[in-house]
Amino acid sequence: QNRARGFAAGMASGITKLAVGHPFDTVKIRLQTSGPDGRFKGPLDCLKKTISKEGPKALYKGATPPLVGWMFMDSIMLGTLHNARVTMQSWNGDKPLSLFQHGLAGLAGGLTVSFVATPVEQIKARLQVQYDSNTKVYKGPVDCIRQLVRNNGPTALWTGLGPTMLFRSWFFLFWSSYEASLRNIPAIFLLSDGGVSFVAGGLSATVFWIGAFPSDVIKNRYMTQPDVTPRQFPTPMSVARHVYQTQGLRGFYRGFLPSFLRAFPTNAAAVFMFESVMSVLSTTELD
Repeated sequence: QNRARGFAAGMASGITKLAVGHPFDTVKIRLQTSGPDGRFKGPLDCLKKTISKEGPKALYKGATPPLVGWMFMDSIMLGTLHNARVTMQSWNGDKPLSLFQHGLAGLAGGLTVSFVATPVEQIKARLQVQYDSNTKVYKGPVDCIRQLVRNNGPTALWTGLGPTMLFRSWFFLFWSSYEASLRNIPAIFLLSDGGVSFVAGGLSATVFWIGAFPSDVIKNRYMTQPDVTPRQFPTPMSVARHVYQTQGLRGFYRGFLPSFLRAFPTNAAAVFMFESVMSVLSTTELD
């Protein structure tokens, strides 16, 4: 029961993350996958054009895969995180986990969930960059899966696994900085336990995105390229070279602002939900 709590709390966290963060994510991915001379001048221009041309619902394009996927993804990632902590705590005895051990638990969760996250994020991203009827290739998530498999074989759903694992390896930094925040915030601010979790979740997400964003750009550019032969980007490294040659180092942070604005509220709410459900389930077990 103790080990199952992490998976249940993770599912609640995933639903919360989707509701709060998906519109920011759509703007981010549209900026990441269009060049500097593309269709958008910046985040606000992308937001305004998306709403004016496609309506507010367009901000939730591609939401179905993560609605289903993120519940499982956060359940797997946070469940793995929780169980890695339990395992390492059994090694430590009465000694609390170090920041490095919290980071290792986060790394274990990030790498494990990459195998589920890769197909979910690929389908989501491909649907998010369908701007209008002229660029519409897929009728919906199921049609996207069908076409990907038909054009490239069953393994196509896991195209981009490498950059996804690289991106999610930054959860080492997320969870070590989260624990560091938990230990230091109460000494600086007078907050409730829930308030501490909320602020710590937002701060650690901000740290995470500053480091992880370039790998996210590479991942999304690689995943959303058209199914043509030969491929424009045969490897993730070819994406990195193209971005650097055409946009310089700044290209690896294109779309960072919506991601930065999204990071604090989305992840603060998600981590708060995770900790709250863990606390409730723990109390229920004691009763």
